[in-house]
Amino acid sequence: MRRVTVPGEKPYDVVIGAGAQSELGLVLAGTAKAAVVHTPPLAALAGAAVETLQTAGVAAEAVVVPDGEAAKTAEVAAGLWEQFGRLGMTRSDAVVGLGGGAVTDLAGFAAATWTRGVRVVQVPTSLLGMVDAAVGGKTGINTRAGKNLVGAFHPPTAVLADTDVLAGLPDAEFRSGLAEVVKCGFIADGAILDLLDRDPAGRRDTAELIERAVRVKAEAVGEDLYDTGRREFLNYGHTLGHAIERVEDFGWRHGEAVAVGLVFAAELAGQAGLLSRAEVDRHRALVDAMGLPTRYAGDWATIQSVMRVDKKARGASLRFVVLDGMGSPAILTDPDQAWLDAAWDAVAA
Repeated sequence: MRRVTVPGEKPYDVVIGAGAQSELGLVLAGTAKAAVVHTPPLAALAGAAVETLQTAGVAAEAVVVPDGEAAKTAEVAAGLWEQFGRLGMTRSDAVVGLGGGAVTDLAGFAAATWTRGVRVVQVPTSLLGMVDAAVGGKTGINTRAGKNLVGAFHPPTAVLADTDVLAGLPDAEFRSGLAEVVKCGFIADGAILDLLDRDPAGRRDTAELIERAVRVKAEAVGEDLYDTGRREFLNYGHTLGHAIERVEDFGWRHGEAVAVGLVFAAELAGQAGLLSRAEVDRHRALVDAMGLPTRYAGDWATIQSVMRVDKKARGASLRFVVLDGMGSPAILTDPDQAWLDAAWDAVAA
């Protein structure tokens, strides 16, 4: 079993490996009540989690929410609060978020806001959840104005990344998660890029890829929980990626949108003279080899307007995470419109 400690005011472990979910009872030992939040397709896994907790003496109950981004609404969050009230949950109790990134985001937000904060243990069941959504303490829901604009910083008590569940993950979902892995390679850990060069499918070295990506995130989160400095670099590729998700009404998978965003950000850095042509091309070649999209057919004017309400925007300023050389992220504020147009032309389908 691999373990990565996320430092901070209240450090916690990310446990990575086959059978990691079995540690749920140890993590919540002594807790009176717990709500296991899950989607309908994960009823069996949620049932196993409830049984594990009950065996440990925790009065646990499963609570069902919609699948995918449909879970991340104010209405669903309000429904969870009602369920927590029905269960009589107090500040000494806990929430378990079992599912993909949408569920862990929602469960974390509900935990952060119930009685102004109860513990949450995240049990991600997708690669995307294991390397990104469940780690770091960012929680949130979507609104018509944009993705994750309502949320809270609420670090988990633990993250249990059980790699057994990835065997049944559809290839498209696995590839989506790999976008966040390769992002970590571009901004910090070149060994990730080497591993993916050898096996673009990412199935051969999955546990090592997860551990390396989590370490990149853990180091950033430990230094900058509230996203005011180094942590912002984790949003590489996300300004355009989030805009695509919003314009497509979340019909695109997160990793697919981020993949296009990575190529766009590389092209933008190339326009700004920060990356060589070879470094820009490496982005496109590797993302393409991984089976992820590198182009998007959309309206550029609409995309730009949506990017301006991204969480990374500051007032009227557009801000992009770019690379000033491989492995060296930086912030580019209000880039020249000609650079933006050229980067868009490079990803426009």
